Amino acid sequence: MGKRQTTTIKIASKEIALGKSVVEANTIASRMIGLLGTSSMNDFDGLLITKCNSIHTFFMKYDIDVIFLDSGNRIIQIIRSIKPWRITRIYFRASKVLELSGGTLDENVHIGDQVEICIN
Repeated sequence: MGKRQTTTIKIASKEIALGKSVVEANTIASRMIGLLGTSSMNDFDGLLITKCNSIHTFFMKYDIDVIFLDSGNRIIQIIRSIKPWRITRIYFRASKVLELSGGTLDENVHIGDQVEICIN
Protein backbone atom coordinates (compact mmCIF):
# COMPACT_ATOMS: atom_id res chain seq x y z
CA MET A 1 0.00 0.00 0.00
CA GLY A 2 1.23 3.54 0.48
CA LYS A 3 3.71 5.17 2.76
CA ARG A 4 2.58 4.82 6.38
CA GLN A 5 2.27 8.27 7.90
CA THR A 6 -0.34 10.03 9.93
CA THR A 7 -2.31 12.33 7.69
CA THR A 8 -5.42 14.14 8.89
CA ILE A 9 -8.08 15.05 6.34
CA LYS A 10 -11.08 17.23 7.17
CA ILE A 11 -13.63 19.59 5.66
CA ALA A 12 -12.13 23.00 6.39
CA SER A 13 -15.30 25.06 6.83
CA LYS A 14 -17.30 22.45 8.75
CA GLU A 15 -14.67 20.93 11.06
CA ILE A 16 -15.77 17.46 9.93
CA ALA A 17 -12.95 14.91 10.15
CA LEU A 18 -12.81 12.57 7.18
CA GLY A 19 -9.85 10.66 8.59
CA LYS A 20 -7.18 11.06 11.25
CA SER A 21 -4.97 8.20 10.07
CA VAL A 22 -4.98 8.22 6.28
CA VAL A 23 -2.42 6.34 4.20
CA GLU A 24 -1.16 8.05 1.06
CA ALA A 25 -0.70 6.12 -2.19
CA ASN A 26 1.72 8.30 -4.13
CA THR A 27 3.84 5.86 -6.14
CA ILE A 28 2.83 4.02 -9.30
CA ALA A 29 2.82 0.69 -7.45
CA SER A 30 0.90 1.93 -4.41
CA ARG A 31 -1.69 3.67 -6.62
CA MET A 32 -2.22 0.50 -8.66
CA ILE A 33 -2.54 -1.74 -5.59
CA GLY A 34 -4.67 0.64 -3.51
CA LEU A 35 -6.77 -1.34 -1.03
CA LEU A 36 -6.40 -4.68 -2.83
CA GLY A 37 -5.70 -7.50 -0.43
CA THR A 38 -7.16 -5.73 2.60
CA SER A 39 -10.18 -7.18 4.36
CA SER A 40 -11.10 -3.92 6.11
CA MET A 41 -9.73 -0.53 7.11
CA ASN A 42 -9.29 -1.43 10.78
CA ASP A 43 -5.69 -0.15 10.96
CA PHE A 44 -6.33 3.19 9.25
CA ASP A 45 -9.18 5.56 8.32
CA GLY A 46 -8.70 5.83 4.58
CA LEU A 47 -6.49 5.85 1.52
CA LEU A 48 -5.57 9.05 -0.35
CA ILE A 49 -4.58 8.26 -3.94
CA THR A 50 -2.65 11.03 -5.72
CA LYS A 51 -2.64 11.59 -9.49
CA CYS A 52 -5.94 9.74 -9.80
CA ASN A 53 -9.25 10.49 -11.53
CA SER A 54 -10.98 7.08 -11.60
CA ILE A 55 -10.97 3.99 -9.39
CA HIS A 56 -12.11 0.39 -9.48
CA THR A 57 -13.10 -2.00 -6.73
CA PHE A 58 -12.08 -5.22 -8.46
CA PHE A 59 -11.03 -7.92 -5.96
CA MET A 60 -12.23 -5.79 -3.03
CA LYS A 61 -13.95 -7.48 -0.09
CA TYR A 62 -15.96 -4.53 1.24
CA ASP A 63 -17.82 -1.36 0.19
CA ILE A 64 -16.05 2.00 0.20
CA ASP A 65 -17.06 5.66 0.17
CA VAL A 66 -15.15 7.64 -2.46
CA ILE A 67 -14.41 11.37 -2.68
CA PHE A 68 -12.87 12.84 -5.85
CA LEU A 69 -10.83 16.03 -5.28
CA ASP A 70 -9.60 18.62 -7.77
CA SER A 71 -6.09 20.13 -7.68
CA GLY A 72 -7.26 22.69 -5.10
CA ASN A 73 -8.66 19.92 -2.83
CA ARG A 74 -12.28 20.83 -3.52
CA ILE A 75 -14.75 17.93 -3.67
CA ILE A 76 -15.98 17.41 -7.23
CA GLN A 77 -17.75 14.06 -6.76
CA ILE A 78 -18.88 11.74 -3.97
CA ILE A 79 -19.83 8.09 -4.37
CA ARG A 80 -21.21 6.49 -1.23
CA SER A 81 -20.90 2.75 -0.53
CA ILE A 82 -19.55 1.64 -3.88
CA LYS A 83 -19.66 -2.16 -3.98
CA PRO A 84 -16.83 -4.56 -4.91
CA TRP A 85 -16.32 -5.28 -8.62
CA ARG A 86 -17.30 -1.80 -9.81
CA ILE A 87 -15.50 0.90 -11.78
CA THR A 88 -16.16 4.64 -11.67
CA ARG A 89 -16.26 6.92 -14.64
CA ILE A 90 -13.30 9.21 -15.24
CA TYR A 91 -13.58 12.62 -13.56
CA PHE A 92 -11.21 14.68 -15.70
CA ARG A 93 -10.98 17.51 -13.14
CA ALA A 94 -9.97 15.12 -10.34
CA SER A 95 -6.37 14.92 -9.19
CA LYS A 96 -6.82 12.90 -5.97
CA VAL A 97 -9.22 10.31 -4.62
CA LEU A 98 -9.98 9.63 -0.96
CA GLU A 99 -11.29 6.14 -0.19
CA LEU A 100 -13.03 5.54 3.15
CA SER A 101 -14.83 2.57 4.68
CA GLY A 102 -18.29 2.23 3.16
CA GLY A 103 -21.03 3.99 5.08
CA THR A 104 -18.68 6.09 7.22
CA LEU A 105 -18.79 9.35 5.25
CA ASP A 106 -20.65 12.08 7.15
CA GLU A 107 -23.93 13.09 5.46
CA ASN A 108 -22.92 16.78 5.80
CA VAL A 109 -20.07 16.34 3.30
CA HIS A 110 -21.05 17.74 -0.11
CA ILE A 111 -19.72 18.47 -3.59
CA GLY A 112 -17.98 21.85 -3.48
CA ASP A 113 -16.68 21.47 0.09
CA GLN A 114 -13.03 22.43 0.60
CA VAL A 115 -10.87 19.64 2.02
CA GLU A 116 -7.85 20.30 4.22
CA ILE A 117 -5.01 17.76 4.17
CA CYS A 118 -2.55 17.96 7.09
CA ILE A 119 0.49 15.69 7.19
CA ASN A 120 1.35 15.27 10.87
